[in-house]
Amino acid sequence: MDAVRELLTGYLDDPDAGWSMGAPGAIAEFVRLPGEPVTTGPGAVVTGRGGIRVDPLPGLRPLAYRTPVGPDDHWNHAVALCLPVAAARRSGRATITVLGPDAGALRAEDRDAVLVDLGLGTPTVDACVRTRDPGLLEVLRAAEGRPLDGDLTAALVAAGPHRVFVTAVGRVEVYAAIPPPDGRSPDGPHTHLLPAVLRAGRTHAATVPVPVGYLPCAHLYPAHPLTDLTGGRRPFDPGRLAAFDRLLARFGDPAQREITAQVVRAVAAGRAPGGRPADPPGRAAQAVALRVLAHTGADPAVLEAWRGRAAPEPDLLDPDGDRNAAGPLS
Repeated sequence: MDAVRELLTGYLDDPDAGWSMGAPGAIAEFVRLPGEPVTTGPGAVVTGRGGIRVDPLPGLRPLAYRTPVGPDDHWNHAVALCLPVAAARRSGRATITVLGPDAGALRAEDRDAVLVDLGLGTPTVDACVRTRDPGLLEVLRAAEGRPLDGDLTAALVAAGPHRVFVTAVGRVEVYAAIPPPDGRSPDGPHTHLLPAVLRAGRTHAATVPVPVGYLPCAHLYPAHPLTDLTGGRRPFDPGRLAAFDRLLARFGDPAQREITAQVVRAVAAGRAPGGRPADPPGRAAQAVALRVLAHTGADPAVLEAWRGRAAPEPDLLDPDGDRNAAGPLS
């Protein structure tokens, strides 16, 4: 637990790190700008646009991993914060449910506002809104007991209540306005509600080697060597690459580490491509290893031979790669 506390505390203090809580299709993200005013508390950071609290519960298991994104030499990286299945599960409510005053709100001034579960049925997150607006509360109470529909979604977009995503390891709160359906999520804290993705019922991508008996409850996104927190490209930063390599050494999946090491050795020796790993996490590790090598001086001719054999099929590409794509409640 000391290692987990060190990990969480260090990255909560890092303005270049991002966080999310939720499941594919229903995710709340917390990011902040360097120099943005913050209020901190035990395991919590709050800005004028949103906040996060992360609790280092007993049994919390970090998992560092990388996934390929898009057709080019890019990848995502993250640390999934996993709990045993029984501890990770939330209510799974499937209809609108008024929960009452939000006693767990990050800011004292929000604790008399009413928390309402949107009833998305997600097993590891209660996706909620919070408001004290009498008109919106009347609409929400009238909808109680029914699934979220298009009319209620439109009312929520118009009213712009706080979005509050609660998991077993904490919560993310988003105070920023909800963009229009054809807009993009803001560069600060924001949410995604993507019904088509949500209907798949995934708790995580198939490429993420979550240990058997565990579920991810939150994700940490350390500073990336190729992009900023908004997804914009930046010059390759070997220091950021090395920093995440250290997380992989400490918290990564041993099978993925071994596959990565095999690819690095083979490419350095100029050897022809070998076989493809049997499972999605293994094939993802192989694909990402080649993408990293493309930025670290490997022989382009050797990489080209490998790419023809180890290019990721569509189901290996990170389904949450565009984390700024707008949804109904972004």
